[in-house]
Amino acid sequence: MNARKQNRRDAIKIIAVGATAMAMRPLGKSWGAGARPNILWLVSEDNNPWLGCYGDSFATTPNLDRLAGEGILFSNFFANAPVCAPARSTIHTGMYPPGLGTEHMRSMNPLPGHVRFFTEYLRKAGYYCVNGQKTDYNTTGTPRGAWDARNFSFSLNGLKTRQPFFRFINFSATHESSLFKSSPVQHDPAGVKLAPYHPDTPAIRHDYAQYYDQIAKLDTQIGAILQELEQEGLAGNTILFYFSDNGGVLPRSKRFLYDSGMSVPLIIRFPKEYQSLAPVSPGKRPDRLASYIDLAPTMLSLASVPIPANMQGRAFLGEQTAPEPEYVHGYRGRMDELYDLSRAVRNRHYKYIRNYYPHLPWGRRLDFLWRMPAMQSWEEEYKKGTLNTVQARFFGPKPAEELYNLADDPYEINNLAGNPAYRNTLERMREINRGFMLEIRDTGMLQEGELSLRSIGSTPYETAQDEKSYNLQEIMAAAETASQLDPGRVADLIELLAHPDNGVRYWGAVGCSALEDKAEPAVDRLERALRDESPAVRIAAAEALAKLGRTKAALSALQEALEHKNIFVALYAVDAVYNIGEAATPALESKRKKVAGRTGLATNFNATR
Repeated sequence: MNARKQNRRDAIKIIAVGATAMAMRPLGKSWGAGARPNILWLVSEDNNPWLGCYGDSFATTPNLDRLAGEGILFSNFFANAPVCAPARSTIHTGMYPPGLGTEHMRSMNPLPGHVRFFTEYLRKAGYYCVNGQKTDYNTTGTPRGAWDARNFSFSLNGLKTRQPFFRFINFSATHESSLFKSSPVQHDPAGVKLAPYHPDTPAIRHDYAQYYDQIAKLDTQIGAILQELEQEGLAGNTILFYFSDNGGVLPRSKRFLYDSGMSVPLIIRFPKEYQSLAPVSPGKRPDRLASYIDLAPTMLSLASVPIPANMQGRAFLGEQTAPEPEYVHGYRGRMDELYDLSRAVRNRHYKYIRNYYPHLPWGRRLDFLWRMPAMQSWEEEYKKGTLNTVQARFFGPKPAEELYNLADDPYEINNLAGNPAYRNTLERMREINRGFMLEIRDTGMLQEGELSLRSIGSTPYETAQDEKSYNLQEIMAAAETASQLDPGRVADLIELLAHPDNGVRYWGAVGCSALEDKAEPAVDRLERALRDESPAVRIAAAEALAKLGRTKAALSALQEALEHKNIFVALYAVDAVYNIGEAATPALESKRKKVAGRTGLATNFNATR
């Protein structure tokens, strides 16, 4: 059976499952002309705009290209989080996960009581809301009122005679895992255009080509849904969205705050009856800046449902369309099993990234990412010393600040943060980032285990809202000091280690760890920090001491932390062990299995640095 027939067969098989649940639903209002539209989301996984309609001539995407011709294509649409679960948290709440405490991958923190998924508001307005395979929202379960039904199906059958619907269909053909096993490819590896940060190896070319094959498979599946929509008579009253759940999947895209991880396609088709809701006529390309944070209020605007005040995005369609934002904000926390912390600000011209752990390389060996042959090949070339400066940079420490001119440097490889000609731009975007973090009460300034312990009996959001107990401005200042990597500021780090707030003391210890042997004057204070009331401070101090050669006391503290009842404390200890390397092997070997059994994350115990 050829691939097109197989994809159609798969779609029909999945479509057939959902009709039973719909048939059990009592009939709702039969909406006529001028009533609220049906809304259908077609959401793929791990895609940049590598589509023909976005100018990629190598892509095989006739159905999506046709959809773009019949609808409108957004040229400046972005994922705020470059990985799936935090991205879904953003999409469904209309709030920024760093403020909610849902920033870290699979953090599964509870939401405060006043925060609702946008589908809860749609349901109250009379919509029938149906979800398919994906409920991975990075929170503790799915809110009870979010969905009328969860059908593991692409089914549209039966919806046309009932109340207006919101339907979310997820496609996994392009997911990262589709590249873990090399398969014969239809797209010619010799024809792919490699990013300049990737070395030219057969494995990398093959993964590019195989990814284009998966995009073609996705396009066929979406074509089947478009045909189904027509057959069911729903095309004339359904607004259709296509977008991806985060950026692309090849190394240095998904999980990273470059456009390769944040830029995603967005195509919207409006039926004739609802063309008045479209910002431009079919076939046009609005250049408005928009991102996932804007989707929830936009859905409510299209459905004529009032947008709640807690939603932080701006509707870009419908009656409640808001002014265009000047900036898009991005965030990166723990990705899978290893910690990092970065924030990004983007406008049409520039991208600013603030790295709070600049001493950690981009290329930390995440178990899931390293299953991809392309990633393995890239690392092999690095170890052999064959990479040029741009390609090798991924495996080295990060700068504290990055600034890119996106028009001149679309691959974001020429950091302008140190260029005097861009000083005003750097300072302006630095302040935009700082102000944004203060505005949303960014929980990421607390180490995840510390945040979890502070939020017992409450939620991270509520913890962060308490300005008396969460002195964000002072903690952020400590983080900025720690991430300067300035040996001349060791005295300042020692002072931070003596601060009454454990959030500040944590950053003092992190700054010492980052400086390694240059933090020798802080040894006495670090040894006292091994008895700190905060596990996060103890772990950071242990890592710093181990790098200074004081391994005995450091490993003892880490072994204790690996047994901590809070899984995020134990996971941070695993991260510290990873950073220390071979000197931490005894602690690692004695506790690793116990920690692995307590978390669903792919904890990378055996990786080399």
